[in-house]
Amino acid sequence: MLCCLNPDCEKPDNEESQKYCQNCGTPLIPLLRGHYRILRRLSEEGGFGLTYLAEDVDRLNEVCVVKQLAPKFHGTSALKKAVELFKEEAQRLQQLGEHPQIPRLLAYFEQENHLYLVQEFIDGENLLDELKKGFVYREEDIKAILQDLLPVLKFIHDQGVIHRDIKPQNIMRRRSDRQLVLIDFGASKQLTATVQTRMGTTIGSHGYTAIEQMQGGEAYPASDLYSLGATCFHLLANISPYELWLKQGYSWVNSWQTYLIKNEIQVSDQLIHILDKLLKIELKERYATDAEVIADLQPPEEVKVATSVKTESEAAEKHSILNYKYVTALGTFTLILMGWGIWNLSRNPSPNMTSSTERKVNQVVLNSSASFFQPQSLKGHSSDVNAVVFTARGDKILSASDDEKVKVWDAVTGKKLQTFNTHVKATNYLYALAVSPNGEYVATGGYDDSISLWNMSTGQKIKTLTGHSGDIASLAFSPDGNFLASGSLDETIKIWDVNTGNNLQTLAANTGSIYTLAFHPTNSDILASGSKDKTIRLWNVKSGKLMQTLRGHSDIVSSLAFSPDGQAIASASKDKTIKIWNVTKGEVSRTIAQHSARVNTVIFLRGENSLMLASGSHDETIRFWDANTGAEIKLIKGDNSGRIHAIAASPDGKILVSGGSAGNTLNLWQMKF
Repeated sequence: MLCCLNPDCEKPDNEESQKYCQNCGTPLIPLLRGHYRILRRLSEEGGFGLTYLAEDVDRLNEVCVVKQLAPKFHGTSALKKAVELFKEEAQRLQQLGEHPQIPRLLAYFEQENHLYLVQEFIDGENLLDELKKGFVYREEDIKAILQDLLPVLKFIHDQGVIHRDIKPQNIMRRRSDRQLVLIDFGASKQLTATVQTRMGTTIGSHGYTAIEQMQGGEAYPASDLYSLGATCFHLLANISPYELWLKQGYSWVNSWQTYLIKNEIQVSDQLIHILDKLLKIELKERYATDAEVIADLQPPEEVKVATSVKTESEAAEKHSILNYKYVTALGTFTLILMGWGIWNLSRNPSPNMTSSTERKVNQVVLNSSASFFQPQSLKGHSSDVNAVVFTARGDKILSASDDEKVKVWDAVTGKKLQTFNTHVKATNYLYALAVSPNGEYVATGGYDDSISLWNMSTGQKIKTLTGHSGDIASLAFSPDGNFLASGSLDETIKIWDVNTGNNLQTLAANTGSIYTLAFHPTNSDILASGSKDKTIRLWNVKSGKLMQTLRGHSDIVSSLAFSPDGQAIASASKDKTIKIWNVTKGEVSRTIAQHSARVNTVIFLRGENSLMLASGSHDETIRFWDANTGAEIKLIKGDNSGRIHAIAASPDGKILVSGGSAGNTLNLWQMKF
């Protein structure tokens, strides 16, 4: 395709063989300035020009952005001034483009009475698009945005440049490294500020632009900081400052916190202070420099207490992988142990547990009088913990999170050993995590449709497995370590050769997304899957044949676990029940229905004299059951603790670890039967 460069053309797309635009008759330019092929129009720049997607034929068809300056005013003096301003802006952009979070200027020139800027193309999504797709920004996300963008603003302000139009649309999340990139420094913006000021208006976007910029055309670093504050409010509250400005003018910023209260969005006093000062109407009351905001973003001094932990209540519901893609969860993950006897082996005042001495965790004792202490926590993630797993030797714990990272912890000391910065897609969440039986490999999967295979010892990525067309919801290694199974929202299961990375089988008999997988504990040929279609299916992974279908749940099957002898399967469901199945007979032997919300995870664990089940739910509880009778043994009831997304037990059954929607922590108990 060839795009017509007449800025007034309403239908600019043409076949490449055409010499004249089929809509307006303008001669088509095959290669602008001899090497930029214009592919399509991207956007209109406020009446002063347009933006096009192009490719540079001299650089192996590298994609770039071409901005065309086509002012609507006439007159020799005005046009001469436009050229001068264009060149000044190009020089400024060339200087700013040295920063890795600002698009590089590739060229500027004049052709056919129009001015052009060519800039680096940023492959990614802007923050407004993320919001429209349903991503829920939490306090951690807002702080991350501030921490990422404030150094960029400091850089441009130090160069004497004011952006003047910061808003979610002008902040891109680059796909390759997930860093935020500040865009739209185009010449048309500078020209708008200069020319339109004479006409009584200024550059900026209503609702995001500071009052001094709107009323007098003056702009300072503090003006950009106001826009950054309005942007953070928009993302956090999911309410457009423009809509508020239309109804209330600037008075909305005096009551911005009420919108969070109405939507039950809780944030820390620290963030309230920062946003409040960013959004001050009066220039003199606002942050004056980027450095001041950066200083206020520093973590407050930790107050260590021996017997209690200060908590904040959860702000909103966390979806887990089962049909809930985005979350709102603010607060600290705390579980109060009720109906359990607890011995606190030692009260380590550091929640990060980085001491090299022996890890000391709360000991949960069955059938004993109740006590009340907080569970021991491992902190390090910056968002919800979706998956936890022990290595087969029980010496390490791994956790995967919405923060796109996998962390490896020493199961004895609690020390954080490694962090895998996993997938490359923007706003990728990790849902699936598995460790090979020999402890050599770690597999991760999530929102970016791919699976990464890592070397546990070195932390280096070995392979990326691609082929799914939907989120990876579950991963499982076969007991012999030769196969890796992946379940996806694309309704398929893929079986991979761990050594070669080859896709050996694709299992596609399900009629819904695959949310959970479990290999038979002793037979690497048998795999169980749970699906959105409410069924459990047993497969022969070598032949690819469906062996059996188990029906009984009335909603999504979210978790599966084989008993140690492989004779039974436990299943958890969104229908609030746990079912225990006799594998040989293919029928339900027991249904447990005491959870009050969806059950996200279920595992078998060995007691001293019996086999037990443990389950975690959206009802904020972890419950223990007798696997033979289905009777409830004990209950861990949360108080503002968040929904439980994952639990795991050490191979000897002596340590339980959980992860969930609040606090961004792993919680551990030492079990005593």
